[in-house]
Parts: sequence; structure tokens; C-alpha cells
Amino acid sequence: CAMLGGCRRALPAALGRALRGRAAGQGGRAVSTSWCPVGTAFDAKQQQQQPLRGGAAGRDTGLFGVPELSCPEGFQEAQNKALQESEELVQKACSTPPGPETVMIFDQLSDSLCRVADLADFVKVAHPDFAFREAAEEACRNIGTVVEKLNTDVELCQSLRRLLADETVMSSLDPETRRVAELFMFDFEISGIHLDEEKRKKAVDLNVRILDLCNEFLIGTHIPNKIDKHVLPEHIRYNFTAEGNYLRVAGLHADCPDDLVREAAYKIFLHSNSQQLARLEELLVSRNSLAQLVGYDTFAHRALQGTMAKNPETVRQFLEKLSEQLSKRTQKDFEMMTKMKTKLNPHNAMLMPWDHPYYSGVLRAERYNIDPGLYCPFFSLGACMEGLNSLFSQLLGISLYAEQTKRGEIWSEDVRKLAVVHETEGLLGYIYCDFFQRPDKPHQDCHFTVRGGRLKENGEYQLPVVVLMLSLPNSARGAPTLLSPGMMENLFHEMGHAMHSMLGRTRYQHVTGTRCATDFAEVPSILMEYFANDYRVVNQFARHYKTGQPLPKNMVSRLCESKKVCAAADMQLQVFYAVLDQIYHGKHPLKKSTTEILKETQEKVYGLPYVPNTAWQLRFSHLVGYGAKYYSYLMSRAVASMVWKQCFAQNPFDRAMGERYRREMLAHGGGKEPMLMVQGMLQKSPSVEDFVDALVSDLDHDFETFIMDS
Repeated sequence: CAMLGGCRRALPAALGRALRGRAAGQGGRAVSTSWCPVGTAFDAKQQQQQPLRGGAAGRDTGLFGVPELSCPEGFQEAQNKALQESEELVQKACSTPPGPETVMIFDQLSDSLCRVADLADFVKVAHPDFAFREAAEEACRNIGTVVEKLNTDVELCQSLRRLLADETVMSSLDPETRRVAELFMFDFEISGIHLDEEKRKKAVDLNVRILDLCNEFLIGTHIPNKIDKHVLPEHIRYNFTAEGNYLRVAGLHADCPDDLVREAAYKIFLHSNSQQLARLEELLVSRNSLAQLVGYDTFAHRALQGTMAKNPETVRQFLEKLSEQLSKRTQKDFEMMTKMKTKLNPHNAMLMPWDHPYYSGVLRAERYNIDPGLYCPFFSLGACMEGLNSLFSQLLGISLYAEQTKRGEIWSEDVRKLAVVHETEGLLGYIYCDFFQRPDKPHQDCHFTVRGGRLKENGEYQLPVVVLMLSLPNSARGAPTLLSPGMMENLFHEMGHAMHSMLGRTRYQHVTGTRCATDFAEVPSILMEYFANDYRVVNQFARHYKTGQPLPKNMVSRLCESKKVCAAADMQLQVFYAVLDQIYHGKHPLKKSTTEILKETQEKVYGLPYVPNTAWQLRFSHLVGYGAKYYSYLMSRAVASMVWKQCFAQNPFDRAMGERYRREMLAHGGGKEPMLMVQGMLQKSPSVEDFVDALVSDLDHDFETFIMDS
């Protein structure tokens, strides 16, 4: 992703960054009479709202209020308008003298394509109507192809180069405008703008091919495997979906108590697939070819430009030091799991990869007597939303209000629209909450930007629009939706992304909100997990939905401590994934096949044996959106841990610290170097050792809880 990017997705380079993240707001509007309390809107889910009629003739307003999108064919119309506008802006950019207007025109160009591509990026995976999904997919591909051509448009690049070469003009620009200009140029350079015409064409072709391979590989990661039902013992067949004489295996069944079911699911679901293997190998080769074509040693060197880590060497050092610190703890975790497996299944005591998730869960439940069912009644969705509302109000002066939607504006009747309102600045933007399961909806929690924020030519601020997508179970009619502790934490996590989008109110949509370095983008969301696990925060909203009884403090303490059981092994698994990602995107040609590299890395870094004839890497969907950047989850967690301990652990409602957090970390989006934002918040620049220490210290048990349980 680059000039026009997309959050958690790999879209093309120079015109990609904006399609990567999400953000912005407007301000100055009074509280609307159509708004209602956020908690009421969600706990009254079954009492469906009556949509307002759109227009005098009662016509649909279109998805997200975009008039063209009242039908699938509207994507073609919206796409054509965006392309026409982009052509006009390219001509304008090429004829404008060097100055701040040059950067503004580039940002307008980015925005015109993003407004279609970002929206389509969501619709293609989440809309219940196949025709809408198909039209959105086509729009994404067409816009992506245009983006790649613009990335290598020499005349367009020259207009920006003239600005950057004019020292007098550059010195007169504010820091954000200078950085955005430099980012646009950087995006051109990593797309090969400096190459001759033949090589530029090759770069475009490679980018388009990579985009296709990413889509194909991503689809392949989710396709179930089938097996003749007679291969499996009769007593476990019921765990899988029957299709004639075959059984369909669509996942790992990691929580199933039957060892044989987990083993069968692991071996069948992860069985190697020659077509998927060929896609992955071509994807890695193509990425490496593109990186070397534009002047980088490896794809990882290209991908890590502008991140906190900056280069693969720092990432390798970080992962090696972390693995070294985790080693003894991980070994103890594996020993505990092995003992538990021996206790429950003495005839097969060897710990295997399919055992880790299950037996770590058993140990947590046994040691702390954690039953998720005991917590769910305290976490109704409405109560959780009111908890978030209360937290944001105290910390940032922000309130969430449910707003009634117009006909055709939403894609499912249970979607809720939230207005995000600041106590003095007014309306900041909108969050569409697509929280509930439905057929053909992906079972994943995501944050999408539909429209980024920016300062428009008329002086108004373009409202950001985002979607939060969860996979919550549908409740019985008349009953509230009850969340497990994990679901509640995920809700807080995704809302962290949304607040980043709302408060990253930059002048340019190219760097607004979550349109920032990948290893920084997860910091606000992971930080929200720390709030979700603090009793002082939870106590403000966790009430039994029938009795009104507050969730006891010892239950929260035990839940938090239970998460530390086998946490070292869990983190070591993440290190393994990150190391594998770095090797795949490192020096080419690879010394071995991707499966041989998987086997070698798994046994060296993770510690549990490789299972013959499996190819877990073919299900590693993060290789698409997080290629060479999977380490970002760990590094972001390290930063979030430091921010929490230093700034919020003493008082999670500290308004002064909340304002500092907004000012130093959220407000800049990607308009400031990520490490400078971290430095501004922590008042120091953390080292690799600091990152590792922060992660490892989170694994230590709380002494007070330990004594209480003893």
C-alpha cells in the first residue's frame, strides 16, 4: 500500500498508503435530535429500527449515503466519476507551479480514488448480496490498476520533484505538508519511477500480478479441505460437515476436547495443496523481483521503509532477543501442557502443535476456575458500549450516539451507525457497527475505512467514516447480546482503531488516522486491551443483565491472571510466525522450499515438532496484508505496554494523560515519524531491549492475586 492505501490489506504502492488506514472528522455541529444513547441502541437489537425514507420520492440513499450505490451497477458509475476526477487532477498537478497547492492536489487525487476503493474494499467482503460483492471486487481491481499506472507516471512525479527541489518553497512549508510531499515521492520511488520505460512497465505488471496473487492466495487460505469419510473413525465423523461420502474440514477445531478430532482436523485442514503452494511461491518471487527492480536488496527492506523498525536487521534483532528471553518460560509452559495431556490421555502424552491451544486453555480453566459462561451475563453488548462511551468521555471528552439511518444506507438491518461527538469540537465522524454473524460474512474482527478525513478546499473538514466488523452471535428475541471476555476485549481493540481514525484529524487524508506505519497502527487498538482488563474500567459497566449485580473484583483479577498461563508459549508462537514471515520475504532465491523452511523454523523457534505432509504457511493469510510486517503485532504490543504502565496504570481515567495521548500519538495519523510519536508520549526513545523487556514483564503474575488464589 502506498499513495492511496488500505488498512490491513496490500494495495499498490505509490497511490496506496491512504487506502491503508482510516480516519478524520468535521466538528462544530450541535447534538442531533436523531441521536440516542449508544447502550440502548445495542441492547435493543431485536427491536429493529425503522429506517427513514430517503428523499421526497422515497428512493434509497445508497450505501453509506453515497447516491450511486443504491444498486450494484452504481460501483461502475462511482468508479467512472473517480477516474474522470483523477484525470483532471493529474493535469492540474502537472501544470501547477511548485508550492503547497501541489501537495493539496496530490492529496485530492489520492482522496478521489480512495473514496471508491476504500468503500469497495469493505463491500467486497461483507455485503450479503453477491452482486454487490462482485461489483465491488471489480471496482477494487480497476482502481488498483489505475493506481499502479499513476505510480509510474513520470510527468506527475516531475511535478512533485520540482517542489521538493525548490529549497525556498520547501522551507516555507509546515512539517506535516513537507512530510506528506516526501511520502508521496517515496511512494513513487518504491514503485520504480526512476527506471527506464521498459522497467517501469515491468514494475506495473509485477504490481498488478502481485495484487491478483494476493487475492487468489487469500481466498485459498479459507477454502475447506475434503476427505473420504471412511478414512476417519466413525465415532468422530459427526464433528465435521458431511457432503455425501466426504467430510468437509473448515478449521482446526482447536477447542475440541477430543485429541483425535484435533489431530484429524490439523492434518486434513493443513494438508498441502499444490495450487495454493504455487500461488505462494509465485507471490514471494514476484515481491522479491519488484523489490530488486526498484533498488532494494529484499522485499522486507522495501516493506519496512518508514516503520518504527526501519529495516529487517532491527526486526531480526528484536525477534532473536525476545525468543531468547522467552525460551525458559516457554519450555516450562510446554512441560505443564505435557503433564496435563499425560493426565488426561496417558496413552499419547507427546505434545503436538494441535495440543497447544487446547491444553493451555485447560490449564487456565483448572488453575483459575475460569468459565466464560460465568462472565457473559455481566457483559451485555449495550453495557460494553456504554463502558466504552464512559471511558472515552472521561479520557478524551468524546461521546458516542446511535444515529438513525436512511433507507439503503446500510447493508444489513442489524448494522448500527454511531456519531462520534467531542464536547467542544462537535461531530468528529461516523462509525458503522456491523457486529453480528450472518451467512457469507467473514468470521473475523476488522476495522475498515470507508472515507478518510481531510481539510477540504472550502475550509470544511471531510468527515471520516469507518466500519467495525465483528462476529458476535445473534441473541434470542428480546434478550441482550452477551459477550464472552474475549469478545469484549476484541470490541475494545477494534474501537481503539476507530478512535485513531476519528482523532487522527490531519490536513491530508493520505496520512489521516490509521494511515500510518503498520508497526505503529496496532498501538492504539492493543492499548485498549489494557483498559479492557483493568477492574477500575470494567467496574464502570459490567453489571449482570438480570440482577444489576456488579462483576466481583476477584473475578476480573482471576481472568487477567489466567491469561498469563502459558502466555510465554503463546508469544513464542507469534515469534515463530514473525520469523517465518521475515525469511519468506528475505534473501532470494530461498535456500529451501517454503514447507522445508516452515519445518526448520518451527522446530528451531517454536519447539513443537513439524507434522509431515502439512503446510501451515498455505493458511497464513497475514502474508497478504502483513508481508514482511507480521512482527508489527509484537512491537505494537510492546509500545502499548509501555504507554499503559507509564501513563495510565496509575489512573486509567486521567484526562490530562488522555489529552497528551491524543496530542502526541493519535492526532498525527501518519503525518509524523512513528518513533517520534512514541518518543513524545514516553519522553524517551525506546530501544530493542526496552521493547523486549516490556513484553516479557507482562508475563509476570500479579503477586496479590497469586497470594489470594493460594
